[in-house]
Amino acid sequence: MSEARWFALTAFALILANAAVLGIETYSGIADRWDAQLRMVEHGFLVAFTLEIILRACAHADRPAAFFRDPWNLFDLAVVLCACAPAVRENATVLRLLRLARVVRAARFLPQLRIVLVAVGRSLPGTVSFVLVGTLLLYVYAMVGWVFFADADPGHFGSIGRAALTLFLLVTLDGLGDSVRAGLEISRWSIFYYASYVLIASFILVNVLIGVVITSLEEARTLEEEEAARGTADARDGQTAARDRQADGAGGTPPAPPAPRAAQDELQARIATARRALDDLEESLRHLPAPHPREELRSAQAGRGHP
Repeated sequence: MSEARWFALTAFALILANAAVLGIETYSGIADRWDAQLRMVEHGFLVAFTLEIILRACAHADRPAAFFRDPWNLFDLAVVLCACAPAVRENATVLRLLRLARVVRAARFLPQLRIVLVAVGRSLPGTVSFVLVGTLLLYVYAMVGWVFFADADPGHFGSIGRAALTLFLLVTLDGLGDSVRAGLEISRWSIFYYASYVLIASFILVNVLIGVVITSLEEARTLEEEEAARGTADARDGQTAARDRQADGAGGTPPAPPAPRAAQDELQARIATARRALDDLEESLRHLPAPHPREELRSAQAGRGHP
């Protein structure tokens, strides 16, 4: 039942309704007037999400490891259990954040969004490397800008912090024209400073970051497909085990398990090889020269034992 489409749509609708209630509570007038009703609605959502987790866990009763292998199940379980903890319920800020975390659960019902979230998580190591390289580049160019432009433009390059902030904003190419014009008023060589920085920071490093994210997206899509195939195999194994138990309880003999796919492929390959060998033998016999009549007579006499 937990894998049915109507079950997923119902849970998704509850999450959207919960998000709508969270938005309504941000209006102080409505929250003060309907405080008791909103609390009852919140308790209703908590009960509904708890029942959802229980049903999902019951669906994996014969294979509990599969339930805990899914990180989304662990996330849902943590959100529900933390909301029920007394220490958390006494802290309004933490409770609001946990209620907001329920909205994130909508990602499990949207496969593409789930793939994007997994890709973001897998791209973190590459993103950290990108941040380190970008920080080093930003520091070097900030120091160079401070050396050459601090006296003429202290508002943007008066200190290492101001210079770093100015260059960080230039990564988005916002205000690049004004910065270049201000630099040209100081020195005509400043065009090489800004051009090299924009080329390295805005074009090369950003494209490297995009490449890291795209690679992580492909890995996340492959991982999602493998998880889906594994879940289908686990469900099939659970159905087979249930049928076997039912057959044993009825006193019958459980049906023989089907041959593995690899064994079937190997058997078919051997049959095809034997057929090709027989065809080659028949073709070679067909092309042999016909024997001479005298040789046929001698062969017949030799077979009868005549000299």
